[in-house]
Amino acid sequence: MLNKKIAKIIAGALALYILSAGLSYMVFNRILAKPINFNTPFGSLSDLTSGDEEGTKDRSCPLNGAMYTKNREETWTKRRPLGVMIENHTDARPVIGLSRADVIYEAVAEGGITRFLAVFLCQDAGDIAPVRSARTYFLDWVSEYDALYAHVGGANTPGPANALGQIRDYGIMDMDQFGLGFPTYWRGTDKLAPHNVHSTTKKLWEAAEERKFGVEDENGKRWDDKFVQWKFKDDASLESRGSQGDITVPFWDQYSDYTVTWKYDRDANVFRRFHGQETQTDPLTKEHLSAKNVIVQFQTEKKANDGYPDGHLLYGTVGSGKALIFQDGKATEGKWVKDSRTARTKFLDAKGKEVELVRGLVWIETIPVGSDVSY
Repeated sequence: MLNKKIAKIIAGALALYILSAGLSYMVFNRILAKPINFNTPFGSLSDLTSGDEEGTKDRSCPLNGAMYTKNREETWTKRRPLGVMIENHTDARPVIGLSRADVIYEAVAEGGITRFLAVFLCQDAGDIAPVRSARTYFLDWVSEYDALYAHVGGANTPGPANALGQIRDYGIMDMDQFGLGFPTYWRGTDKLAPHNVHSTTKKLWEAAEERKFGVEDENGKRWDDKFVQWKFKDDASLESRGSQGDITVPFWDQYSDYTVTWKYDRDANVFRRFHGQETQTDPLTKEHLSAKNVIVQFQTEKKANDGYPDGHLLYGTVGSGKALIFQDGKATEGKWVKDSRTARTKFLDAKGKEVELVRGLVWIETIPVGSDVSY
């Protein structure tokens, strides 16, 4: 009799625990489904790149050709590019800091979930989140800039997708959260772990200086001594702009939460980003995420078969393949070319001529060969 009472008490307590845990999780996630204000160890973070900068904007950013003042140029010439791994899981949204990147790469990390490599040089982001782990193909893109690489751990299973081992082998300037910790990185109260690791460009560049990862390497060579810039041009006049319809980019067809729609704004000459019909906004700057250039590059995708449960991926980043370049409200069918891991990727039109990119943010989407992009 006593044993039955004890069993009932245990069963009741267990049921109560499951119910309370479920309710707590549901409420917490419902709260976090919307952008909320949150405190940081440094007070209220703000946008560090002013849109009202005084002076003549006659200095071209080496990464995307955007025009800035001499004062801004004096800042970026004292540092090297910074690549930050940022996730795009549905539980991680809204993502912070992308509106201040100069170039953004997007590809599937695993399971159909995309991840960003945001490259900063000419702008500063007062908050970047959520910072996540490294993947091997992003190393091939960060190597084009001889950039710092900020991430939280990474794939480390022996084999071709061993990103952490490759960071060491390639000599990439590593800014792993596990080697730096607080105050360069911190966990915010805005989301559940692991979707809540934050940093800032300022703190990452300061930590890089402490690690002797400045604008020059240990041999006195600047990062941009042999850097190959893309070719840039000004916006087309309003009269000569196209009327590009919606661009739909599926990464994996069966994971529609990560399919991107770009809608062209002819007056502003930008492509604005949506997931489905949901506007993608940077909660720090309140800006709708948009790009002057959207480039879709088709690359071979295969599994690394390294024993990792969710399946690490490999992309054929070196060589050449089909590319779609969207700018000025028009589409150009061409190809991408990258001669080696460290070589600069170039985008060519159907005649083999390098495409001039419109000055401003360049957003590069990498999807599997054979994917159907509608535009």
